[in-house]
Amino acid sequence: MFIVDDDASMRKSVSRLLLANGIANESFPSARDYLGRASYDGIGCILLDVNMPDISGIELQTRLVDQGGDIPIIFLTGYGNISMSVEAMKQGALDFLTKPVSEEVLLPAVLGALEHHGSLKNASDIRESIEARLATLTRREEEVMQELITGAPNKIIADRLGIATKTVKVHRANLLHKMDVRSIAELLHLCHLVGTEPDSSTHR
Repeated sequence: MFIVDDDASMRKSVSRLLLANGIANESFPSARDYLGRASYDGIGCILLDVNMPDISGIELQTRLVDQGGDIPIIFLTGYGNISMSVEAMKQGALDFLTKPVSEEVLLPAVLGALEHHGSLKNASDIRESIEARLATLTRREEEVMQELITGAPNKIIADRLGIATKTVKVHRANLLHKMDVRSIAELLHLCHLVGTEPDSSTHR
């Protein structure tokens, strides 16, 4: 959990509030200081002041998006406007709160952001695991998999690939083992999660 605000009193009060509610946090007086921190790969969110010298909150958000960051951002501002809010939301900000912000407003927003990021991280971890398993398949196993997820039976696959049915069965067993699934239905589900669609070239 990160607080990025050039107002020292604001950083201190928000930090205390979060700590009192069991939320560990780290504060930064500027966007540049935040960018210079050690990389963070856990679940969190950023409470980000919009109006800061040097690098504004909106500019920091843009940089983080360009870097491929997925950490949720909740903007804090003393005098936000509609166009600014719309721009921030378009880039993925979860909320846009006006200072002074009450505990009743801030805490639900922070907890919601943390839950949201946790879901994103979980989905990302699952995707990476599936992609790592796919990367272990041989070229022939990939070809057999493409046929299997179209619903083709072993004999048809053998004819299409010009190999023996027994060989198809061996490749099928190997790829199911590598993908850590017990059925073609499970395999199809994993492929769907990472966007691997049946290759139209297999329908010959």
